[in-house]
Amino acid sequence: MRRKVAGNLLWMLADRGLQVAVGIAVVGMLARALGTEGFAHFQYAQSLVFIAASIPLICSAEVVVPRLVARPDPEATHTLLAHAFGIRLTAGLAGYALICAYLAFTQQPADTWIPAAILGTAIMLREPFGVVIAWMQARTHNRPNVVFNLIALAAKAGLIGALFFTGVNLLPAYATAFAIEPLIASVLLAWYYLSRAPRTLPTRDASLTRDLVRDGTLFWVSFMLMVCARRADQLILKEFVPLAELGAYAATMQVLDNFTTIATILAAGVAPMYVFGQQSVGAARANVLRVTGGITAVGLCGAIILALCAEWVVQLLYGRAFGETVVLLRLAALASTLVFADVGLSLLPVFLRKPRWVAVKWALVLLTTVIVDLIAVPRLGTRGAVLGYAVGNAVALVVGLALVLRARLAAAVASA
Repeated sequence: MRRKVAGNLLWMLADRGLQVAVGIAVVGMLARALGTEGFAHFQYAQSLVFIAASIPLICSAEVVVPRLVARPDPEATHTLLAHAFGIRLTAGLAGYALICAYLAFTQQPADTWIPAAILGTAIMLREPFGVVIAWMQARTHNRPNVVFNLIALAAKAGLIGALFFTGVNLLPAYATAFAIEPLIASVLLAWYYLSRAPRTLPTRDASLTRDLVRDGTLFWVSFMLMVCARRADQLILKEFVPLAELGAYAATMQVLDNFTTIATILAAGVAPMYVFGQQSVGAARANVLRVTGGITAVGLCGAIILALCAEWVVQLLYGRAFGETVVLLRLAALASTLVFADVGLSLLPVFLRKPRWVAVKWALVLLTTVIVDLIAVPRLGTRGAVLGYAVGNAVALVVGLALVLRARLAAAVASA
């Protein structure tokens, strides 16, 4: 069993690592092809889609996977997945409609709304068909999903490479290349599941639908708050700085998103054995602190290296047109160490099954980020957004430490 779990985890980590590596190369080609202003439009569109993509997560894996494990019968599994798919698809359609309404209401230029409309199609594909991934996770068999992801990723990277090396610099063309990835992955996931699923059509169960929505709401709110906290800065910046500066900031955040993914990979690698596998809260809490210390040390070393090599990294990925990104990357890289610490501390509320704690944390982070940005961005521009990023991450860290302390006090009271 341990060998099966370890093998499945290695497949998941390999999938994420390859996605990060290819993502860095793709973003580099995208920035060089579109320039600072075109890249700013594209990243702004992606931020809108990223926020709206959290809407279909109302029935997330945290709700679906435990139910699948508890009800392994094929007919029960088929019924559950069908209902989860329907919920996510309905939410995905609502998310896409909200994007279109926002674009129309704010009267965005064509360079923003066209790529947003194309990229937004992923909202109706990723999460609805992602119920098959939850089914694989419940069976501890993620290898097919990794293979499908790599096929879709190769198609996207190949198409973007072809556009780049043929000198194409049209936003809709690159947005279409990005939209192909979730389309291919969804088709492959649907084929894989339907070829193994029962041939019966599940009967609609209103009570099951209500249960899935109710149980998933808190996780959904937490994730939406997190997404908004991570993307609010770019939405605010667009109103106060030139597009070239927004493009430089977006390039900085793109590098940091890929860098901080290391924290998630490390946490996913050690949490099952060292945290989730513990029987007592005290042992889990102690290991969370040890894991947080180790992850933070890795993040600090990486941040220092990234800051020292910022000029080389920016020129390699984006070219000379993104010179402003160098300064921003050096400042934000050091602040990203706080993200590594937060990822480690976040393992405790997951172990304790306290999604409310996570929701409160991200609500405070979002509120702090928006307040700091609204005050600092008009005065400091993109550096004010970096300040908001740092302060928001600091708030997340403080809340995480407070939750660890609260768990310790609760354990002491229970023991007494």
